[in-house]
Amino acid sequence: MANEDLLLRQLPHSLEAEQAVLGSMLIDAGCVKDIMDKLRPSDFYLRQNQEIFETIFSMFTHGHPIDGITVCGEMQKAGLYEEETTRSYLAQLIEITPTSANAQEYAAIVRDKAILRAISQAASDIVAMVQEGVGETEALLEAAEQKIYAVRRGQSAQDMVPLQQVLPDVLDRLGEMSEHENHLPGLSTGLSDLDKKITGLNNSDLILLAARPGMGKTSMALNMALSVAKGEQKTVAVFSLEMSREQLVTRILSTEALVENNRLRTGMLRETDWEKIAGAATVLNRLDIRIDDNPLLSVADMNAKCRRLDNLCLVVVDYLQLMTSAGGSRRGGSDNRQQVVSDMSRTLKIMAKELNVPVICLSQLSRANEKRDDKRPMLSDLRESGSIEQDADIVLFLYRDDYYNEESEERNVAECIVAKNRHGETGKVRLQWSPEYTQFSTLDTRYANEG
Repeated sequence: MANEDLLLRQLPHSLEAEQAVLGSMLIDAGCVKDIMDKLRPSDFYLRQNQEIFETIFSMFTHGHPIDGITVCGEMQKAGLYEEETTRSYLAQLIEITPTSANAQEYAAIVRDKAILRAISQAASDIVAMVQEGVGETEALLEAAEQKIYAVRRGQSAQDMVPLQQVLPDVLDRLGEMSEHENHLPGLSTGLSDLDKKITGLNNSDLILLAARPGMGKTSMALNMALSVAKGEQKTVAVFSLEMSREQLVTRILSTEALVENNRLRTGMLRETDWEKIAGAATVLNRLDIRIDDNPLLSVADMNAKCRRLDNLCLVVVDYLQLMTSAGGSRRGGSDNRQQVVSDMSRTLKIMAKELNVPVICLSQLSRANEKRDDKRPMLSDLRESGSIEQDADIVLFLYRDDYYNEESEERNVAECIVAKNRHGETGKVRLQWSPEYTQFSTLDTRYANEG
């Protein structure tokens, strides 16, 4: 009896809901547009229903009229027509559908059943991986998480998407950008000159911000995080492997309140400082910036935590060389460490694509630049860190001449060097550096040519 139950057991599906969705589209072409962005052919359990939906999808894309007769003709052209069954089945779909007014509810049922089937398949795959016992536990955990996350996103990592399915989204995005004054495709960094150079922080991009210690890369990353959180009113995730959460928040408070960071750290505050702090705290309390200061995080840990955040729009990682690999190792020989860092940079790029948000990763530079007369960083200074340069979409270097030259005329002026830019041009952007507030801002050049 138990064996018979197993043979009869089927994956979750609702034949009635599938038929009602198709019937709704056949009797009312007006509801087709409401269904197309909610379902895919693979969401249908019955193969015949998949073929009918695929045919309607193709006709909708090409602007063809949709009803029982035209769909039947299109299936005939595609070689999906069976004389005995297709015409009668289409007629049956129209006959049994009570009303097209509930089409979206029918579609929701079909989608829910498809998700349950995907969960079942993912669970089976995970069990198979565990039973095979191939690979390290951490790698298996990451693979399992990937499969469940693919279900949550509603798509398989192996699916190939036709160009015509992506094109409407691109056109919609262009329309949205043309309506805004700044015409910026990505999130604003808060630095207008830098935004113009890199077109903002774009979804799925890995942005590498690298510099020698003391140049202000953590401050710049926090400035960007604060600007994005205020501008987008969405969630920003900050992973700090070097500084504590209290230190980070102190810096953010200094930047927002314009109270000297040293006074905040020592508690030597004036009466006017408290007024500024109160005002800044009111603003910061409205923002959703999540901070994790666990120094032993791996990329897999970060990815897992980010997947659980709603409305995530930016991730900041400070910094690459302090991260652990999936196996928990952070040390070893130079060749081994180079491979570990390369693997982590690649995994960060994959994370940016999966989460579909920009990821800013900070990185230390080698001392090679300090041996040169011109101490501005170059891409070659990244080489000891493996393939970071190849994985990053944008590479930014920070350089301050007064850091190396006490008599420099460029006091508190920083250069943000765009050394690599997959979306446009490279070059330098000059910024104002306010060390007392740990703040970078657009350099005021109005009086630069006067004198």
